[in-house]
Amino acid sequence: MTTNGRTSRSTIGLGCAGGVIEGAVYEIGALCALDEAVEGVELHDLDMYVGVSSGALIGAMLANGVTARELSRGVIGDAADPNLNLDPQVLFRPAVREFAGRLWRLPGTLASSLRHYAWNPGDLSLLGLLSSFGSMLPTGFFTNAPLERFLAQALSTGGRTNDFRRLQRQLYVVAMHLDSADVVVFGESGHDHVPISSAIQASTALPGLYTPVEVDGRYYIDGVARRTVHASVALDAGADLLFCINPIVPINVQMEQHAGRLLNGVQSPPSLAEHGLPSVLSQTFRAIVDSRKKTGFQKYEHTHPDADLILIEPECDDTSLFFSNIFSFKNRHDICEHAYQATRRHLRDRADEIGPMLARHGLTLRMDVLQDESRSLYGTSPTSLPSPTEQDEPDVSTADVLEETDQVLNRLHDVRAETA
Repeated sequence: MTTNGRTSRSTIGLGCAGGVIEGAVYEIGALCALDEAVEGVELHDLDMYVGVSSGALIGAMLANGVTARELSRGVIGDAADPNLNLDPQVLFRPAVREFAGRLWRLPGTLASSLRHYAWNPGDLSLLGLLSSFGSMLPTGFFTNAPLERFLAQALSTGGRTNDFRRLQRQLYVVAMHLDSADVVVFGESGHDHVPISSAIQASTALPGLYTPVEVDGRYYIDGVARRTVHASVALDAGADLLFCINPIVPINVQMEQHAGRLLNGVQSPPSLAEHGLPSVLSQTFRAIVDSRKKTGFQKYEHTHPDADLILIEPECDDTSLFFSNIFSFKNRHDICEHAYQATRRHLRDRADEIGPMLARHGLTLRMDVLQDESRSLYGTSPTSLPSPTEQDEPDVSTADVLEETDQVLNRLHDVRAETA
């Protein structure tokens, strides 16, 4: 017996990891390639979806019947449904209340520190002084409350729903409870009353970038803090086949350097250390996340031996995503196209492995589609992302963010003047 071209016994799901802005765009491009290459199922009509961070937004849209192609148009502001067009401004709203609240504590914190050092002068040191004022630092530069409002609107129109309980498909959004470090899965029993938009807001609260999100009196942060894909959520829920999309991988610049010298004599790119602290921290974060992902997938072979997992992620020598500007929306078209083409190559190169895996669930890998080199996501010739050494020109979103930041500083100056 078959349903929609696949065996009715197979439960098929999708797990989407996080990755800030460019990670989400990469995932959408990869999903478009996967959607057209796999025959027998559509990615917006699976049995279940698991999303963490920006992957939660993608999963929620697919679970509501929005196609991967529609998402690829929405990310560049060209979707037929205007409610799906993502405005960069909803992602970069300075956390004015957070800054003002921390500033309001300044007099009390200063007085307390002065009293302490007056009675304990031996404790006075630069590091100790900085530690005393640690509570004055904001928990994030931006608030993602505008993102929640955007999602609430998008999921409440066009036949979509913002209620886990009203979905025809299973949707799980993963976040971490800040004060206990426990993983919380919105959409599961006991956590399915929370609006999907609020759950995504909590799951996308990347520490340092966004302020923690309060839901039902508890504070949450990005679920990536615990795991990458959280594939176990879908596997425990009964998934027989799980597609996993993960844009967060460390890069191996040494491989690229070797290839450059060997093939065309191009001067090798500098070490990541030459790109400064952001690149060092990014590589460190990616390496930690990648290590946990590998450990998790090895564990699944023993805990869920009958389940099939198909993982799609960038190659370790693909530096395009690593060096892209995570705050820029200007190159989202190129990132999406790049991911689309890279995923097509990935599926084509691993056809001998992926094909039989899909066949076990009544699905087929369309080699005719994958071998058609004229295909393009946006109907134009494939483009290349800027090299790591190229400088992005300032775009509108960056200028707007700087302008809003100036406004925040002015407001804080006014608050300080009033309390002086």
